[in-house]
Amino acid sequence: MIRVLIADDDALVRLGLADLLAGDDDVEVTAQASDGVHAVELATTHHIDVALVDIRMPRMDGITAIARLRALPHPPKVITLTTFDLDEYVYNALAAGADGFLLKDTDPAEILRAVHLVAAGSAMLHPRAARRVIDRFHRSDQRRIAAALARADRLTPRERDVLALLAQGETNADIAVRLRLRESTVKAHVSRILSTLDVTNRVQAALLAHDAGLTR
Repeated sequence: MIRVLIADDDALVRLGLADLLAGDDDVEVTAQASDGVHAVELATTHHIDVALVDIRMPRMDGITAIARLRALPHPPKVITLTTFDLDEYVYNALAAGADGFLLKDTDPAEILRAVHLVAAGSAMLHPRAARRVIDRFHRSDQRRIAAALARADRLTPRERDVLALLAQGETNADIAVRLRLRESTVKAHVSRILSTLDVTNRVQAALLAHDAGLTR
């Protein structure tokens, strides 16, 4: 059972998401919050696997809430919900530790898919917005690029191949097919990549791959 927390200041959005998730027998809406402070409190007192977090909320915004959620002893995976006009906030949320983001007009089936993918350890970036966010807000900074290159140099050639595909949003299964590897081998590579790069999730690894020039 995937336990989900919904954090959004719009009651109708919370209701719609709760109704959608309730239709999946493998998902349970464990808690709902109307602001960031309440979201962190609920994640502290409940076992949460995935948190769906809005960015603009009262008392504590979603970006701060994501950082607080990821800092918990047993941190939930986080999917950011936003509108296309909030690209900059989305990038900051990813940098804070979100495992992915969706636009609020995303097809309901894709929202359910995202919850399952993220709960399983994958990332979920909305394809239409992902490239625009990275290109527009992850601008060139020589120090950051140099640091990314230094970290990427610690990887083996095969790990760099895996990272490049991971940065394109491919799942472990997809990468296994592309590189003709066992999925368990890919999973082991991804684990070592995250450790070697000193990042917390696949999204942050993808951003570093972009800085290091491993994506096209």
